[in-house]
Amino acid sequence: MTLDPVHVDSIADLAAYLARHVDDADHVDVAAQIWEHFLDPLYDPDGRAVLEPVDERRLRAADAEDVALATPPFETVHGLDSGTINPTTFKNGLVLDVAQAAMAAVPSDLDLHRHRSIVAATHVTDGTLPIDEPWRKADEGYCRWRVLQVPRVNRYAEGIVHALALYLAESAHALEHAEDVSDLLVLDGPLYPVELLNWRERDAELRELAEELKPRSIVENYIRLVESFVERDVPICGFVKNPASKRIVGTLRESDVEFDVPWTDDAAFFTRLLERRDPGDAAEGASGSDGGGAVRGPEGRQTDQVTFTNWFVSRGGVDATVAVDGDAYGIERKLDPECYEKCFFAVYEPRTDVLYRVEAPYAFARDPEIREALTRQFVGEVAANRGPPEAVAKADELARISAREKSSLRRKFAETLETDEVKRYDEVRWGEVD
Repeated sequence: MTLDPVHVDSIADLAAYLARHVDDADHVDVAAQIWEHFLDPLYDPDGRAVLEPVDERRLRAADAEDVALATPPFETVHGLDSGTINPTTFKNGLVLDVAQAAMAAVPSDLDLHRHRSIVAATHVTDGTLPIDEPWRKADEGYCRWRVLQVPRVNRYAEGIVHALALYLAESAHALEHAEDVSDLLVLDGPLYPVELLNWRERDAELRELAEELKPRSIVENYIRLVESFVERDVPICGFVKNPASKRIVGTLRESDVEFDVPWTDDAAFFTRLLERRDPGDAAEGASGSDGGGAVRGPEGRQTDQVTFTNWFVSRGGVDATVAVDGDAYGIERKLDPECYEKCFFAVYEPRTDVLYRVEAPYAFARDPEIREALTRQFVGEVAANRGPPEAVAKADELARISAREKSSLRRKFAETLETDEVKRYDEVRWGEVD
């Protein structure tokens, strides 16, 4: 126990002080104003439309029990995820991360579940001979692995090996097993490799690295993946469990609107819109199927309906790279450029008070029947599972590397390399955590 009762009371007093001085009663009105007047479309300060509805702009609701029990539009769903041991630095100067990707199917396909793609991304600072390795087979052909040597940098080595290992394993595994997907593929995470696309918006060293062949080839994997699924008319989506985009709130702030934008990210804004309050709640906003807003709070939240938005085309921030007027990271696009544009809708699960983001290429989102089928699929799954779709949860379980396994693998690398891992105080203090 590190807090005495007097300390607990002091913190409670601090919370009461903040409650008296932080007034969010008007946030619902701000959310409704943004929804009604600024998103159809949303322009940046240069007059470029960075967000606009694919179809009619509206907020929708579905009875959680009814939609959970409804027959899903897609007979089979495949999920794909990649997990890593986390970036590790050794005393010999080697920095590495190891990622494994797996694909899950609903209904289950145990043969498919056995397949793995494993990537070790390595960074060395000395004149070591090139250590890239092509794909090699293991486990009777069910597993393949390779070593990827990342370009030398002065900073960000840990973040770079993590991103390249994660996205190469995921994209390569998806391409390898694309033909196994007949109805719907859901990536656990965004549709495109956001971290790699972000490099072009960062400092000079990362911008220069973004032009290297290796990150470009990984981004190309995702472009080709979209093309493969569009050509076969099989939808591909990304399910973002922790959306952190700031494109809407950031654009509004840059545009000098006549009101304060109180939220730190778009997820908080959409949650304010989609949360429904009990009648009589002092901070209750409009609700139902035609728009409005509601305020977050521990009391009075209605939980009988899953709420969600219409689909939007997003062209702001890193999404500009795959927009019609973007350069797609310098990669040749085989389809009409608009086919690659990222579209999304937000879905709010009230029982857990969590908001999710579903992404798909415009090639699928522009079709009203596919768009509605995807909406019903994800809303139904979120309602049934009170969280991510079953295929995503299964892929996460297959690809996950536990804390104990991470420690064991790091020790194995250290022993084999005849060196030690560089330890940090927090690791000694807190130990390994998942």
